Amino acid sequence: MPLTISQLMEKMPGAFLPEKAVNVNAVIHFKFTGEEAGEWNAKIADGKCDVAQGAPADKATMTLTADSGDYVKLFTGELDGMQAFMQGKLKLGGDLNLAMKLMQMFKIK
Repeated sequence: MPLTISQLMEKMPGAFLPEKAVNVNAVIHFKFTGEEAGEWNAKIADGKCDVAQGAPADKATMTLTADSGDYVKLFTGELDGMQAFMQGKLKLGGDLNLAMKLMQMFKIK
């Protein structure tokens, strides 16, 4: 059975690799469309990743918008991030350098 967005977002802090996020202080706003539409946010600071449902309280450093099914595929490695971006399946706003680092900051299973 495929992962749901809720399961995936709940697993993010455990998959976080703090050594890959040295000096990163960021708030990421996730906007999901499709079957599991909704908003989530992740705050990366001080070697920790905290995830919560809803829009972030602080101004987002980066906003990621994607279909929920495509994001699950992206996070599980079934969909290439650059390819998804080029095809318009993944929309990014704000700090694009952070987007490039993001996939390295998590242990993808």
